Amino acid sequence: MVIIRKHALKNAVSFNGKANPGKLVGKVLQDLPEWKSKTKELMPLIRSVVDSVNSLSVEDQRAELEKEFPEMLEKKEARRRELFEFLGINDGDEVITAFPPGPEKYPHIGHAKACLLNFMLARKYGGKFILRFEDTNPKTVKDIFYDIMQKDLRWLGIEWDDLVYASDHMERYYDYAKKVISEGKAYVCNCDPDKIRLSRSKGVACDCRSRSPEENLELWSAMKDTPEGHAIVRLKIDLSHQNTTMRDPTIFRIIDAEHPRLGKKYRVWPNYDWQNAIMDGFLGVTHRLRSKEFELRSELQGYIQDMLGLPRTTTYEFARFNLKGVESSGRVIREKIENGELLGWDDPSLTTIAALRRRGFIPEAIRNFVVSTGITKSESTLTWDDLIVHNRRLLDALADRFFFIADPVALTIKGAPQQDVELDLHPDRPGGRVLSCHEEFFVAKADLASLESGKLYRLMDCLNFRKLEDGSFEFVSTSVDDYRKNGARILHWLPKSDHMVGADVLMPDKTLVSGFAEPDVVRVKKGAVIQFERFGFCRLDEKSADKLVFWFTHK
Repeated sequence: MVIIRKHALKNAVSFNGKANPGKLVGKVLQDLPEWKSKTKELMPLIRSVVDSVNSLSVEDQRAELEKEFPEMLEKKEARRRELFEFLGINDGDEVITAFPPGPEKYPHIGHAKACLLNFMLARKYGGKFILRFEDTNPKTVKDIFYDIMQKDLRWLGIEWDDLVYASDHMERYYDYAKKVISEGKAYVCNCDPDKIRLSRSKGVACDCRSRSPEENLELWSAMKDTPEGHAIVRLKIDLSHQNTTMRDPTIFRIIDAEHPRLGKKYRVWPNYDWQNAIMDGFLGVTHRLRSKEFELRSELQGYIQDMLGLPRTTTYEFARFNLKGVESSGRVIREKIENGELLGWDDPSLTTIAALRRRGFIPEAIRNFVVSTGITKSESTLTWDDLIVHNRRLLDALADRFFFIADPVALTIKGAPQQDVELDLHPDRPGGRVLSCHEEFFVAKADLASLESGKLYRLMDCLNFRKLEDGSFEFVSTSVDDYRKNGARILHWLPKSDHMVGADVLMPDKTLVSGFAEPDVVRVKKGAVIQFERFGFCRLDEKSADKLVFWFTHK
């Protein structure tokens, strides 16, 4: 078994955590040539070891391989490259990271990646991790999302050392604004948006730019009473700068909207870059990993921190990954929810954390997946299968097994004995389920329609039967060996009785599959993920006296 495990670990590490039993036979036989005449006995052993290895995370697989079988690693793999090694952080360096979401929508798997990376970075170096709500646009901030964001992040296993609200620091933003205005580094601009866009595009200053600091301070003080859209504050940097973000960017604007935490106390609100740079500097955030759309803003935010005498934050922007066929735009999702195309923010076709949780994805699987996508500048498009492989590996080891018959029809097998069939709840947990049966069964309608006269079939772990020329069915035996000799197919089944449980399964495309589940399913707790054998993993979403409703997780 040690030899098999060695090769299984090597194969798993080489192929994203998923060892293939068929690829191991030759390798094992090279080390154990005496088994060449006993390959039929060898394969069950290999499958057993592979199941055990595949239940581990890629990190645990590699760690065991390095510890127990270091000779299996190529020389260039002998020292595993650490995830954050490229940042050049030394042991003992102070590390403070932050994740600053806007409480404007349900977090999705992209938010999960940014948050997890910053959380993991802080924990790796014994530093501090800050959750900071960037809530300085009252038009988009919604009160409900403060709680939703925290709930979803905690479910992922993320804990923060400090919880900060950017809107609590309005006076700080104002003080810095007065400072830069008085130093002639910022000015109040009354131009309309089209004129400002043209000015920045052509690199030509507007008349507002030449005002004196005294004039600008007066206009700044008056902004609290100025109509929305009639004044903004801009930094005076360089209108011909190659990075267009640096061309006299807006740092304050007037917004007439009620804030969920501050009401109507403020009308003049900081723009993202001003607020973000100040909060990172004030909180002493040393490192921040974020997605690539912020790359152009890094220069501006560093400039603001230098200008205000705040410590610089090291940022690294990584490429976002896209899941093929999955909508991620909050605006589009809202529209589709409103017109009925989506069930809600937890629609099974989405990758919001709420949707993944409701479908039956495990936090550890999501964490493993986002880490496996790496920290790279290269864009990538992934599929559901890339995420599913991580979840399946964990569910295989955890989920109890049950029978479910979709679209069931009756099957009578003449002469079948009355028997109690004991089934395993899980391959690693023998027994636990008993189905009492006689001659009458339920099978899937499609399975029944496919049966041919004269061929030998088997009800899984129960009995063998044959279809006769007249369309009826007769019992043959209960022997597995009889089936192995000339059997055609194994069917899933349920005994026909008054104890079957009605079950519906909501599929990712929102179709509903209805059928019967075995009686023991009533013991499953709401929210638990089980495996309906030969159908897939499903999470129990609703439970009532007469029916259970599941959400399909994946095969």
